[in-house]
Amino acid sequence: MTTANVKGCERIYQALTECNRRIPAGIPREAACRHLNRSLAECLVAVACPEESDAVRTLCSSGGTALKRRQCHQAQLSLSVCLSTNQDQS
Repeated sequence: MTTANVKGCERIYQALTECNRRIPAGIPREAACRHLNRSLAECLVAVACPEESDAVRTLCSSGGTALKRRQCHQAQLSLSVCLSTNQDQS
């Protein structure tokens, strides 16, 4: 993956690259770089599907009524479709 593929998430990508370079492979690296892996994944999803990502973040942030759970599930499905569409374009 090049930084061109992570447009909008370059700083997190560079930090993760540096973390992976500094720490030997295995459990220590997984533990030390976990937050950067998650942050990069969240950033890439938000860049690829901003509206759907925001809807999931808003609707699925906590429990709630049956309606909110259904809305959360629908938002997750919409995000999944958006990501699948973007994946097909690669």
